[in-house]
Amino acid sequence: MKPFAYARPDDAAGAVATVAADPDAAFLAGGTNLVDHLKLGIASPTTLVDVTKLTSDRIEDLPGEGLRIGAGVRNTDLAVHRRVRAEYPVLAAALLAGASGQLRNMATTGGNLMQRTRCAYFQDRTTPCTKRDLSESCSARQGWTRYHAILGASESCIATHPSDMAVAMAILDAQVQVLGPDGERTIPLTEFHRLPGDDPTRDTVLGHGELITAVDLPAAPIAVNSTYRKVRDRASYAFALVSVAAALEVVNRTVQEVRIALGGVAHKPWRATTAEEALRGQAATDASFRAAAEAELASAEAVETPVGSNAFKVPLVVGTLTATLRSLAEEPA
Repeated sequence: MKPFAYARPDDAAGAVATVAADPDAAFLAGGTNLVDHLKLGIASPTTLVDVTKLTSDRIEDLPGEGLRIGAGVRNTDLAVHRRVRAEYPVLAAALLAGASGQLRNMATTGGNLMQRTRCAYFQDRTTPCTKRDLSESCSARQGWTRYHAILGASESCIATHPSDMAVAMAILDAQVQVLGPDGERTIPLTEFHRLPGDDPTRDTVLGHGELITAVDLPAAPIAVNSTYRKVRDRASYAFALVSVAAALEVVNRTVQEVRIALGGVAHKPWRATTAEEALRGQAATDASFRAAAEAELASAEAVETPVGSNAFKVPLVVGTLTATLRSLAEEPA
């Protein structure tokens, strides 16, 4: 591990100014992802700026029945919060599907959104990786692709975003509150993370020195009838091969409203707008659910390499989404 300085400013504005002034400085909150990257040599900041005590660790009511989640709220506290469990069950389920109890006790809301891919090649400094260095090639393109993207990928990168929480927030129309050198701004969660394009080194639209201060959830009328389903290689402490966050409102066996997001399939939480549009006004049947899933995956591109393929993800998404929507259609709102 390379030496680095450690700073604890008095307030969030001071933390932003400290990081903005040093291109190699980074924020530190729970540290559950960043500390691993320090050990692996993926991250080598000159200064770590501790924001653990500088962002709110409270969950507060917003006008219009929404919620404001402080960036410092621990994943465990968010998952068990009374209003989250009652009104946003998809979010509680997604949080409890992630990591382990010990990590959820440390990980923060802001840090969860900022975590980086667990692509084996990204985390292995002995292999080339465009996400670490734009001058290098993508090793996954010729390697092990079981956990890699089938949607929105590029020649530069086929890594997937690892967050469960962010997938659930994508269907809740969450708004990320940010403080930066130029002041405050609000970023829709669905626009917060980036697809890789020609620069996979950037995971989000944040500029250097911008700090997440909170995440706002508007009142979501259909979110009470919502769920999160995660398909993985092990029953616990494993990242998603495929995950589905869904909320569904059915009246007289007809889909009135639906929200869907997919995890484990792209460089960012994938809001399935094509499937949503295909389902509204349709009969709430397996045939409709499957057709909508297939429409969403029309642009999917599996990666075939000498050591394997991730083509299995296409039918896995179709089956998982169909089963998830079926379960919601059969449950009373």
